[in-house]
Amino acid sequence: MEFAYDDRTTELRQRLEAFLTECVLPAEPVHHEQVLAAGDPWARPPVMDELKSEARARGLWNLFLPDARYGAGLTNLQYAPLAELTGRSPHLAPEALNCAAPDTGNMELLAEFGSDAQRERWLAPLLAGDIRSAFCMTEPEVASSDATNIATRITRDGDHYVVDGRKWWSSGAMDPRCEIFIVMGKTDPDADRHRQQSMILVPRDTPGVTVRRGMTVFGYSDAPHGGHAEIDFSGVRVPVENLVGAEGTGFAIAQARLGPGRIHHCMRLVGMAERALELLCRRALDRVAFGRPLAEQGVVREWIAESRVRIEQARLLVLKTAWLMDTVGNKGAHTEIQAIKIATPAMAEWVIDKAIQAYGGAGVSQDTPLAALWAQARTLRLADGPDEVHRASLARRELRRWA
Repeated sequence: MEFAYDDRTTELRQRLEAFLTECVLPAEPVHHEQVLAAGDPWARPPVMDELKSEARARGLWNLFLPDARYGAGLTNLQYAPLAELTGRSPHLAPEALNCAAPDTGNMELLAEFGSDAQRERWLAPLLAGDIRSAFCMTEPEVASSDATNIATRITRDGDHYVVDGRKWWSSGAMDPRCEIFIVMGKTDPDADRHRQQSMILVPRDTPGVTVRRGMTVFGYSDAPHGGHAEIDFSGVRVPVENLVGAEGTGFAIAQARLGPGRIHHCMRLVGMAERALELLCRRALDRVAFGRPLAEQGVVREWIAESRVRIEQARLLVLKTAWLMDTVGNKGAHTEIQAIKIATPAMAEWVIDKAIQAYGGAGVSQDTPLAALWAQARTLRLADGPDEVHRASLARRELRRWA
């Protein structure tokens, strides 16, 4: 087993580390100030466009797409250490590289399942970073951890489909540049439970679409990821050409979309934990309590040592999962994808929590990135399937080996 990065990954890591140091990290306070000045938590700060322009100029663009027709043509294993680096500034770096959710998953979906016309109309501007998109699957009235519960209806009416339903946590929808919604709903409630659903493209400005409100995440807007919205679809008519794939394939498309999304989150979570550990170590060396530095306190040293162990364990499992996805496909890596989805957010949440504890009041304030990092890590124990669903599925898979 070879643990060294290949030449291309090493070269891209060096360029990305320079971009983070020179551009992204200094932009964090600027971004915060510009959002406050705008008076809108979902505002589009000018500094983000500056970062995106610089990333493109440095050749750091669409790194997540393995299909060389659309992106950098990197394997999952090559992309993993790059995504990890972006996790050090998860609210700026992923979007700066056009590698932010939900656009990444939506671009992958369109690249794999979209028609030529759909790719030309929507994928091309997403790849260019000219627009953003939203993914509308979760609903407020049903337990969306079971996607077969979805109640939104997509009804054929001649040359159109009519969409009726309510969605929430529609990621990306609060971005002022969001122009297209990918909506999951039921086209045939009487079909097999995994063949009832379909995916359809709904332009944001279609009559009958109402964005009711933005959803905050532990009080944060999560604007760099496009924000999350509650949306009503009432008699929304779109052409039949807007259906993605065939009727009844929506559930399968959703699962295909979520696999890469889950590992991308986990890649970035490792970087988030690394940033928290760095901040923890700096605080421990600089802060004096009860006559000696925190670094000399036994409990703090235990936090630091345990953090390093947990980060290394998670990183190795993420890399193994990426390798399996490259070699045997997402289905063959299903066990490992579920395992990292369980383990990595919990790891990052634990490490960030210890850094917060070391910073005391500053750790939960806006003066460090730790509170926002913790909120994102905690949220990812729910996003793309809650821990309990993944644990139950993983246990069933393990039991089948011995049944």
